[in-house]
Amino acid sequence: MEAQQLYREGDFDAAIEKYQEILTKEPKSATAYAGLARVYLKQKKVNEANAAAKQAIDADGNSVAAHIALGEVYFRQGRLIDAEHEFAPIVQRNAKEARANYGLARVYFASSYYFHAKIQIDIAHQLDADDPEIRRRWLGTLGFKERLKALKGYLEGENNDSDDEREHMETALASMQEADGQGRRGCRLVSTAKTADMKLELLLKDSNHLRGVGLKVQLNGSGSTLLLDTGASGILVDKRVAEKAGVKRLVESDFHGIGDKGPVGGYIGIADSIKVGDIEFQGCHVEVIDRRSVAEGDGLIGADVFSHFLVDIDLPNYKFRLSPLPEEPPAAPDRLELQAKFPGSEHFHDRYIAPEMKGYTPIFRFGHQLLIPTRVNELPQKLFLIDTGAFSNTISPAAAREATKVHTDANFHVKGLNGEVKDVFTADDLTLTFSHYRQKARDMIAFETTGISNGTGTEVGGILGFAMLRMMDLKIDYRDGLVDFGYDVNRWH
Repeated sequence: MEAQQLYREGDFDAAIEKYQEILTKEPKSATAYAGLARVYLKQKKVNEANAAAKQAIDADGNSVAAHIALGEVYFRQGRLIDAEHEFAPIVQRNAKEARANYGLARVYFASSYYFHAKIQIDIAHQLDADDPEIRRRWLGTLGFKERLKALKGYLEGENNDSDDEREHMETALASMQEADGQGRRGCRLVSTAKTADMKLELLLKDSNHLRGVGLKVQLNGSGSTLLLDTGASGILVDKRVAEKAGVKRLVESDFHGIGDKGPVGGYIGIADSIKVGDIEFQGCHVEVIDRRSVAEGDGLIGADVFSHFLVDIDLPNYKFRLSPLPEEPPAAPDRLELQAKFPGSEHFHDRYIAPEMKGYTPIFRFGHQLLIPTRVNELPQKLFLIDTGAFSNTISPAAAREATKVHTDANFHVKGLNGEVKDVFTADDLTLTFSHYRQKARDMIAFETTGISNGTGTEVGGILGFAMLRMMDLKIDYRDGLVDFGYDVNRWH
């Protein structure tokens, strides 16, 4: 179909015209409405995509294309379980629809069922290797050498990446080519320590206000104190810290975060050694921004740096602990059969909830971002970001308006990596329910989270921030997508 090919080449306006031409001749074409929905999603027009997907269902409730499109809209809306319910039946009856396998793979990746995600993305790629979104996700599951070759081929061909997506992939390719030339295979843990116990450093906004907690980090032997941020990934420092540590520049890059002033320029470098207490990594990327301050300090360190361990951020007692993750059980016979059928899948593992972690809360993980289902008042759940680097709990205006009244408030100022947020609101009485807890809030700050949602690929309705999390002992199992919130009621009441 010509419209589909235009979509795959990134000519979205032309694709919309073609789909509309089809609908002029065939007003009940569920396939055309489904195609429209997919184009609108790529254009970040979620409401239009939702309307088109519903029109596809109305045109033909039995259409496979319509249900796949609806599942893709549900995924972008943060309704991942609903999305799974659209994709799974199509896959289970072996309909050989690549986008259904791709959609189910995305749900499995977010849910930490990586083994089953790998199988689904392999099947999707076998069915339609020319779909750029399937191909892009598939190549991310390959080994280093295969991925390097596949990524180079992908960028040389036609695709429908946005400018930001393409820049990200070009940066990744340049980094991988440099690493390959140097005989490296990326960041590696070199210390043999199985546990670590460190003090969390207090980072003050002023003499009376705590803005967060940090860790003492040695970059190539040069010391800095970096904000510990569960909403960030890796290590981000300012140019002063990077130059002092002798971080080697690899490739120019721009960095995106909260704020309305646009991306910040900088580069990706490499550190020969990164030490945090007794834990040492070598050959790791470090992001450097062209400023002399990051978040009013030296920089950030994402908790995902320690994803090899069970991460324990004991905020009330200002302690940071690392311990071994539970040992996974041996592979069952049915899994071994699937491994034999899908070479390379043996390196992927599904979520394992060990007996000692039965009380942990499963979350959705998108890279470094930890999204927890959260109920706002009595409405259906939204996905909130667990972010120790954020100043307080916040909510998107759209999510807030579903539950209460929202007011413009010039007295509050929100500032992030990309400057100050222009439009800030407050929301009347709200109650957030997540994990085993309910948190009441009045005049909660609300600002637009569309940038975060677009970057993640699913709707982020708000943020659980430091002001509340500082009362909790936060434990994170990145491998299995599990989080525990320890709260001592006697201490805080």
